[in-house]
Amino acid sequence: MDRFRVDLIAATPNPQQCTYAAMHQDYSESFVARERSNWPDEEHAGEICVKRLLSGGRGHYGPLEHAQIILNVGWFPHSVVQQARTHRVGVSFDVQSMRYTGERICRAADGKIDPEEVFYLRPLGDYRDRYGKRYAYTSEQRSLDLDHCRLSAQRYRDLLRSGFSEEHARGTLPFDYRQHFVVSFSLRAFFHFVDLRSKLDAQLEIRQLCDLMWPHIENWAPQFAQWYKESRMYRAQLAP
Repeated sequence: MDRFRVDLIAATPNPQQCTYAAMHQDYSESFVARERSNWPDEEHAGEICVKRLLSGGRGHYGPLEHAQIILNVGWFPHSVVQQARTHRVGVSFDVQSMRYTGERICRAADGKIDPEEVFYLRPLGDYRDRYGKRYAYTSEQRSLDLDHCRLSAQRYRDLLRSGFSEEHARGTLPFDYRQHFVVSFSLRAFFHFVDLRSKLDAQLEIRQLCDLMWPHIENWAPQFAQWYKESRMYRAQLAP
């Protein structure tokens, strides 16, 4: 998991003011953009929105849909991509294709890069299955799995070189090849995503994704992030 990363691409520069403006327009007689000089500053706008929209279980999430953040997620396994896109999360994804981006697999097959640069294996340690049964992932088992990844990469390379299409050859690969993707969230969608995927019984890797995304949200919309951390984080209160 030391390869996992999340980088900021772009974000609405004043997300809490944008939310404030949307909320204010709901009940204002005036055209709120003309009153921009009277808007509260970013910090105060966040505090007002939390108080009027969210605190006390109010649940008025609509104005939070206007502010957007775009993140680049890297080196996560395909299983995380599948989980991230499951359920109605209201999020846009563009995911590295395994039809056009298989050269990295061939490089691993040729020994030019570490196989773990393109395939994900869990760290050594003790785990539980979904029913709570404990088991150990040992160095011997992990070594066997890494050998399997190398052989699969070599089979993929050989199929391509013999004329097979990428979409055919990729069927020989282990499920958890790594993928990069770009994802965009509104504030509302982000909080819903974290509700789903940061809860303590979620799978290890997607919880790590939430952990790596979270500092970007704290830096971007700190008053909203503080409210979420105190009110909802890890509580699995779904679908805001």
